[in-house]
Amino acid sequence: MSTGRINRTKGIALAAITSTAVAAGVFLIQGAADADPAPTLEQAKKQVADLQHKAEVAGESANDLRGQITAASTRVKALQAGIAKQQAQVDAVKRQIGSLAVAGYQTSGISTTAQLLLSNNPDQFLSQASTAQAFAGQQNSALRRYQVAQGKLTDLQAGEQAELAALQAVQAKQNAFKKQLQDNLDKAQQVLDKLSDDQRRKIEEENAREAEEARKQRASRDGERSDEDLPNVPASGRAKIAVSAAMAQMGDPYVWGAEGPSSFDCSGLMLYAWGKAGVSLPHSSKAQINEGRRVSKSELMPGDLVFFYSPISHVGMYIGNGRMVHAPRPGKSVTITSIDTMPYAGASRPG
Repeated sequence: MSTGRINRTKGIALAAITSTAVAAGVFLIQGAADADPAPTLEQAKKQVADLQHKAEVAGESANDLRGQITAASTRVKALQAGIAKQQAQVDAVKRQIGSLAVAGYQTSGISTTAQLLLSNNPDQFLSQASTAQAFAGQQNSALRRYQVAQGKLTDLQAGEQAELAALQAVQAKQNAFKKQLQDNLDKAQQVLDKLSDDQRRKIEEENAREAEEARKQRASRDGERSDEDLPNVPASGRAKIAVSAAMAQMGDPYVWGAEGPSSFDCSGLMLYAWGKAGVSLPHSSKAQINEGRRVSKSELMPGDLVFFYSPISHVGMYIGNGRMVHAPRPGKSVTITSIDTMPYAGASRPG
């Protein structure tokens, strides 16, 4: 066997061995990655809580865009109604011009007005027909009305397109936040999936127990206390109604975007409770802090809204003694807790 052939054979064998070794190494690395130890129960609970909080942050950011979307949608609808009305005016003037054209033709042959109606580009034709001699009497008046009406229609249509573009941009931004929310919830579920059946059952039982304890403490749906252990909140007027409404929802699950009557996110619960007191709030913790009057932590009274994190991404309702009722985060239920469990950001007093 020639030396060149021997070298080629050795090269092929070496390449095969190397490829096998690399593949084996990749397999071992991948196997090691896949074999990452499952988190302990406490580690999993912390990871899930962190991911669910991130989901709530994204959810409240999406909520914050609700007002912009509603306002833009209202403007688009108003413009569309205006366009329909203006189009009717343009059509009416066109019909009048057509009638004048028929009358002119019957008396003196086809008129310039008729040429306008038969033109493939009436606007261009009108711009070219600039002399007053082209139309007489009623024809001049109808032409001017047409030009004005068509101009208004064009402006309205341009405005509608601009508002639609703005609306679509805000909706796209909100959808991105919704995706962040769902991605974090999916990651939280992946953490839970690594646990044993027994560990997952313990977490589920803990959440169920917390919800049941909260339900036992809550006021009845008509605002009456249903348990003597329920804190006697010294509120009055509208604040009393709002507090009773919020506490009547204890044990109800957190659901992003929900504002009752049986599930809530944090700002949705505040919207619902103060709505029972006749006060309208936006569905956004970032927006709610600007409702009513700002109050300091030392001035807090039952019914005040208390806000957390920077930027603001959570809200609860103060009920006295340093406590609040709130919808905590995905996976949890409406409950009472200390206002010191989260980074405090401020407070406002609706109404």
